[in-house]
Amino acid sequence: MTFRNWHDAAQASPLCVGIDPHPQQIAQWGLPDTPDALGTFAQNVLSAATERAKFIKPQSAFFERHGSAGIAVLEDLLAQAREAGVMSILDAKRGDIGSTMAGYADAYLNPARPLAADALTVSPYLGVGSLRPAMELAAEHGKGLFVLALTSNPEGREVQHARTQEGRAVAAEVVRHAEEVNGQLDAPLIGLVVGATIGTAAADLGIDLPSFSGPVLSPGFGSQGAGVADLEAVFGDAYSDGRVIVNASRSLSRRGPDSADIADEITTVIEALRPKGR
Repeated sequence: MTFRNWHDAAQASPLCVGIDPHPQQIAQWGLPDTPDALGTFAQNVLSAATERAKFIKPQSAFFERHGSAGIAVLEDLLAQAREAGVMSILDAKRGDIGSTMAGYADAYLNPARPLAADALTVSPYLGVGSLRPAMELAAEHGKGLFVLALTSNPEGREVQHARTQEGRAVAAEVVRHAEEVNGQLDAPLIGLVVGATIGTAAADLGIDLPSFSGPVLSPGFGSQGAGVADLEAVFGDAYSDGRVIVNASRSLSRRGPDSADIADEITTVIEALRPKGR
C-alpha cells in the first residue's frame, strides 16, 4: 500500500478515524488505565473503521505514556491497519534538525521499521527546510507528510499568524514550501494540517487552500465544534474535490466499547461528510 493513492481513498471516504486512547476515554469505556486496555481500545476502533473508513490517525502520545508496552500496542495497531488496507496517519508531530530528523523519518516512514506508518504529522517550526530528511524518505517510499500549518488551538496563532520581514504570514510560508516540494514529486505527498475551526484565517493570511495540490488533514470536526458548513467555508473546492481528510476522534469512540456501535457512527459521519453529487 502506498500513500500515493490518498486522493482516491479520500474521495471514496473522506473520514479519518482518530484513535486517541486518553485516560478519560478509557475510563468511560469502563476499562482500567493499562496497556491491555489500550490494546482493547485500539482494536475495537480499528475493527469499526475497517471496510468503512480509509484512514486512521493514532495519537502517539497516548501510547507512549505506557512506555514500551504502549509502543508495542501501537506497533500492532499499525501492522493490523496495513493488513486491513486502512491507511495510517501517525500523529506524532515530530520536528527536529539534521540527523535527529533523519532518525525520526527512518523510524516512522521506512517500511522496514516496526513503527512504520503510511503518513506522519510533522512540525515545521525549526524551519521547513529542517523537514527535508522526512520529505526525501516520504518521496522514496511513497509515504505522506502532514505539516502543521493552521492548527485549531488558539495558542498557535502567535506563531502561525506572525509575519516575516517580507510581510508574509508564517503559515503562508509553510504552505508555499509544501507546495514547492509537491511540484518536485511524481505525486503530491506533502500535506497540511489545517483546523476546521479556523474560520476566515486562511483567507485573511493570504493562503489559497482550494488551490493546494496535496492532502489536507483537518481536525476540529465533531466534538471540537466544526460541521460540514465549516469545512465547505474553510476549504472550498479542496473539500468538494476530496483533497480534505476530515479527522474525528472522540465523537466516534464515545460510542464504544462495542465496535458495532462505533461502526454505525462512522457510517453516519461518512455519509454526512461526502459532498453532494459524489
